[in-house]
Amino acid sequence: MAAAGAAIRGLTPDELHQIKQTLAGGRKPKVMFTESAGQIAGQIGQVIELQDPETSEEFVVVRFGRDELPFSPADLTIPPKGATGRRTTEPEPEPEAAPPAPEPEFMVVRERPVPEKKTPTTIEEQSTVTETPEAPKPPVKKAAAKAVKPKGPAGLTVTLAYDNGEWTVAAQQGTKALAKPYVVKPAEALKIVALVDVPGVHEAVEAILSSERAEAEQQAEKLRAELAEVEARLAELRDV
Repeated sequence: MAAAGAAIRGLTPDELHQIKQTLAGGRKPKVMFTESAGQIAGQIGQVIELQDPETSEEFVVVRFGRDELPFSPADLTIPPKGATGRRTTEPEPEPEAAPPAPEPEFMVVRERPVPEKKTPTTIEEQSTVTETPEAPKPPVKKAAAKAVKPKGPAGLTVTLAYDNGEWTVAAQQGTKALAKPYVVKPAEALKIVALVDVPGVHEAVEAILSSERAEAEQQAEKLRAELAEVEARLAELRDV
């Protein structure tokens, strides 16, 4: 337990790695809020998720009461053994003791006796009731709620594919398909490929085009031979 007035350090990379392994094992490790977390310093929470630290510096999601809020590693630390979640740097003010109620006062009044008649002695009791002021209530500490940063849109994936002599393009955002694969012209596909400056991609596309050219030339040659044969047959029929 840290001494009063001493600064409590945040989570170290090794402690973050240990928390990640604990979450992977299905458990939710406990952490204690530091002074940089505000009024909830010294309280105990449970880590339920580690988000991407490159997206935001507040990537440690902590459950505190009914709230689930993101914090930075500097706002958190590993609680010492036996920590109960109460702050030790600022002791709770003790309520002032209520003043004791005054005791009732007694007054004895004796009347002078009248001749031939005895007057009994009477005792009058007077009591004073004093309202006891209510003891001041200790201040209620409210957790400093942090604004939850909205997550950005899901990633967009555009896929250009070649299969069975056709080029297709598809688009998907997260798990939602925006555009199913549809056929595009080879010239349009080559424009897209030209934007990708990665070794090996252009060579692979050139090999595909060379194969298509060779196949097209074979089909054209076959069609020319069939056409020549048809024209010769036609010429023979004309001479008859």
